[in-house]
Amino acid sequence: MNILSKVNRKTSLAKFIDRDHNLKRTIGTKDLIMMGIGAVIGTGIFILPGTVAATTAGPGITLSFILATVVCSLCAMCYAEFSSALPVAGSAYTFGNVIFGELTGWIIGWGLILEYMLSVATVSAGWSAYLQSFLANFGIVIPKAISGNYDPSHGTYVNLIAILVVLFISWILTRDVKSSTRLNDIMVLVKIAIIIIFVVVGAFFVKPTNWNPFLPFGMSGVFKGASLVFFAYLGFDVIAASAGEVKNPKKTMPIGIIGTLVICTILYILVSVVLTGIVTYTKLDVSDPVTFALQMIHLDKLGMLISLGALAGMFTMMVNMIFSSSRLIYSIGRDGLLPKRLSEIDEKRKVPRKSIIFVAIVIAAMGGLFSLDKLASLVNIGTLIAFTFMSIGIIPLRKRKDIKNDGFKVPLYPVLPIISAIACICLLFKLPVDTWITAAIWFAIGLCIYLGYGIRHSRSNKENG
Repeated sequence: MNILSKVNRKTSLAKFIDRDHNLKRTIGTKDLIMMGIGAVIGTGIFILPGTVAATTAGPGITLSFILATVVCSLCAMCYAEFSSALPVAGSAYTFGNVIFGELTGWIIGWGLILEYMLSVATVSAGWSAYLQSFLANFGIVIPKAISGNYDPSHGTYVNLIAILVVLFISWILTRDVKSSTRLNDIMVLVKIAIIIIFVVVGAFFVKPTNWNPFLPFGMSGVFKGASLVFFAYLGFDVIAASAGEVKNPKKTMPIGIIGTLVICTILYILVSVVLTGIVTYTKLDVSDPVTFALQMIHLDKLGMLISLGALAGMFTMMVNMIFSSSRLIYSIGRDGLLPKRLSEIDEKRKVPRKSIIFVAIVIAAMGGLFSLDKLASLVNIGTLIAFTFMSIGIIPLRKRKDIKNDGFKVPLYPVLPIISAIACICLLFKLPVDTWITAAIWFAIGLCIYLGYGIRHSRSNKENG
């Protein structure tokens, strides 16, 4: 068989389901929605509505969130159909493998590895900074040497808190899925409660005059704002990574994905409306607009509560991204494209323990030692590439006679999938050139790994000679 046939071989759904038989299906609809909210709603809910309103959209930021939701919903519906039709672990990596072939699946997976691990590493450093700031209110100061990434010129050598939080979350995930989802559910409820407290209390201090003018930057500002806040929704795709461990996936996965978007949109809009009503939008271009607004109305202690909400938000985001990273690595190892050890399942806990440990080591090292600020935009490119393939992929999915789907299907086929793909491509071209250059290097490395290791150890190629 020539190399072109090998890299384009499509693995059957039945084989993927058989490979995942050791995973335990314990995740229900409520847990899945909680996972989605945990991944999507992070510290950004306390920052984006203010900064984007101040610089781009004004009080019309609420319309920006609605527009971003429409675009994101198109991608979400495509993911929902894939998750319903292919209830297996690995998210877009596995979907791409089944529909487009192994090489395309690998490229999507390699992009998702970048998205998941880099986003967690970046957030772990942010979580450390927030916690240090919060502890400082009580006179607790972390020694400078262990308070930041490796930078001897500024007296920092390791970000110990960032490392410890990643290791702690990973330890929880090695116990069993139920334990991690239970902790995630509690933290998400705390986060939502704090957001609701801000909305309810802040509503009493809203001045409608602050919403005038509602569109100071015109509709162009609303559309530009939508492109900026679109990235606030990144993370809902991690739900698809858990498909191999979900009860009744044909029903649960679509509800989980779409339910997550609906709830997160409502929360973002409520915060935006109240925030721009408390303080005129022109004053919100600060690093912590919600805390700033509360100080303006002399509710400083509530600002401390918002800090707790931000910590809870970042924590749940890390829980879900580490979970998804480990399932992605497990899936690629399961297929032989990475060392098979990474796909071994702990017989007692029914979790891919070695993949969790591998992910924990990589993320802890990145978050604890390196400055990732300049690389954070790479998260967007990995996500949008996956979104584009999943949108386009609905068309060949519908044509596959061997894949029966009696669950969710994208309405107005094929119009909506095509519009979704075009929207994602447009957003890809809005990313800066240096992001594309760095991403090209990352994907070149991935291609070398696939051609040097993956293609020779591919389970599909071995099974089919």
